[in-house]
Amino acid sequence: MPAEDTTQRPAPSPLTERSPLTERQQARRRRILHASAQLASRGGFDAVQMREVAESSQVALGTLYRYFPSKVHLLVATMQDQLEHMHGTLRKKPPSGDRPADRVAETLMRAFRALQREPHLADAMVRALTFADRSVSPEVDQVSRQTTAIILDAMGRTDPTPEQLSAVRVIEHTWHSALITWLSGRASIAQVRIDIETVCRLIEVTDPEHPAQRPVSGGTATAATSRPRGRSSQR
Repeated sequence: MPAEDTTQRPAPSPLTERSPLTERQQARRRRILHASAQLASRGGFDAVQMREVAESSQVALGTLYRYFPSKVHLLVATMQDQLEHMHGTLRKKPPSGDRPADRVAETLMRAFRALQREPHLADAMVRALTFADRSVSPEVDQVSRQTTAIILDAMGRTDPTPEQLSAVRVIEHTWHSALITWLSGRASIAQVRIDIETVCRLIEVTDPEHPAQRPVSGGTATAATSRPRGRSSQR
């Protein structure tokens, strides 16, 4: 079987970007994403051939390209769909930790273990994210928004501060990087957990109620910045 061309065909923007989908179109899109996930689960990135996706989802090849101009578009959208399903599962059984940082770490490790059960699918989706160029920005943004929603739900925040959103972005980057290093065999599950738990501490540091963020009596400096540190404090 020839290798799939991962370049984007010269075509209009994806159908999903131009107008809201009808119920029939949504059902067709769900079939396409399901077929993509099934093929990727069996053989990874190279197993997802657009013609086979079209056949499995019972749509014409031209119709498939109207929804997803390339395999990269399709697999990134598949990742967003997988994260959405994970989010639903997590809402049914939310994390139990008392601290937001613990809940987020638990949530991300549960998501990681779900991907661990489907390593070929995880590898295909991560490779697609790596290959994504500007044309795939809408799909990549949807993945980021879905990941952010999962983290904020675990934090219990609906109105995060700019500092907290910045921390969430760093956590997302770390989770994604940990997934890549695990898939490539350069990190163990134990190492992934340590990295995730470490970066989730940013949630506490950026919490407005955290001691480091509270004004010091008699001034506006924070407790974290008012104390001399390191060699600069030595005389």
